[in-house]
Amino acid sequence: MRRRVLVAGTFDIIHPGHIHLFREASKLGDVIVIVARDENVKRFKGREPIVGEDQRLEVVRSIRYVSEARLGNRGGDILKVVEEVQPDVILLGPDQSFDEDKIRAELAKRGIDAKVVRLPSALNCQLCSSTAIIKRVIKLYLEGEIKI
Repeated sequence: MRRRVLVAGTFDIIHPGHIHLFREASKLGDVIVIVARDENVKRFKGREPIVGEDQRLEVVRSIRYVSEARLGNRGGDILKVVEEVQPDVILLGPDQSFDEDKIRAELAKRGIDAKVVRLPSALNCQLCSSTAIIKRVIKLYLEGEIKI
């Protein structure tokens, strides 16, 4: 049986950085992606997601490196879904603000034996973040190059 590799995030506007993360995760095993609930995006990022959770889930499910995708849990305990999935590896993106040691400690408390690793580097491209894409759209709109 292949290892189960858990990746979690908002995946608001899919970009090459997300594909890089999924591709690298697939080298470690079967990729299970947890797509953040709208309410958790708002809590962690301080803003509404651009794209709703059901649509984000559908897009992530269609990516060839992803074996399974599901929505995260509602409410405060974001590690509850880790208990349900029981991954062998949790792969963090290079720009995710989670502390690996804190995650390891919480997993140990819950009796979950998963290796926590961080993708060492982000893909280097101009529009490899949702924020960069949003800023670009705003700039082009304000300069009149995009008309609505």
